[in-house]
Amino acid sequence: MTLAKRLYELQQVDLEIQEKQEALDRISRQLGESEALLKARAELLSEGQCLAEIEKQQRDVEWQMEDLRSSIAQINEKLYGGKVKNPKELLPLEHEMGNFKTNLRQKEDKVLDLMTEAEATQDRIKLNTERLRKLEGEWQQEQGILAQRQVETESQLSELGQKRESLASEIAQQAIELYEGIRAKKGQAVVKVEQGRCQGCRLNLPVSEWQRARAGNLVQCSTCGRILYLG
Repeated sequence: MTLAKRLYELQQVDLEIQEKQEALDRISRQLGESEALLKARAELLSEGQCLAEIEKQQRDVEWQMEDLRSSIAQINEKLYGGKVKNPKELLPLEHEMGNFKTNLRQKEDKVLDLMTEAEATQDRIKLNTERLRKLEGEWQQEQGILAQRQVETESQLSELGQKRESLASEIAQQAIELYEGIRAKKGQAVVKVEQGRCQGCRLNLPVSEWQRARAGNLVQCSTCGRILYLG
């Protein structure tokens, strides 16, 4: 086996390692809670806080209504209980009674509005809860698949790493350093020669380079500097 062929095989393993590492990186980014899941939880939390605020407002208004009813009852007692006999005192009481009743009707309307709003919010919470459960179910299933892929990819990377070490041990250190230097600059260090043309720069090779590479020598393309391999 020629040195160029050994380096070409090493490059194939390196490309596979790179591909598996990129896949592992993608899996790592996907593991954990998704934006959709976090958003759904945040929306549900917000709706719950909104409902709590509406219910608090409703309780406050209902307490105010109780106070108004108590005040109205007290005025009724004064007006019709015979405690106030002076006609001049009745008029202010009747006026105050009217204000209290108007205020009470407004509070009743407010409570009805709040009850309607609370009901609509509860409906949204129910829908969002169902949507969140569905998202969580899909997410858990997806996470299980991703976790399995992660284990498989890590195992494949480990095997490829061992394969690379085995290949590299059969190649002279000087050749490895040349390969690594070209790969760092060009991305692809070893390229095939097809019909007398370098597949790295796509240019025709001088006959001397092509013949030397064919003879099994370690030859670099005079144009792009990549190592030439005749498969």
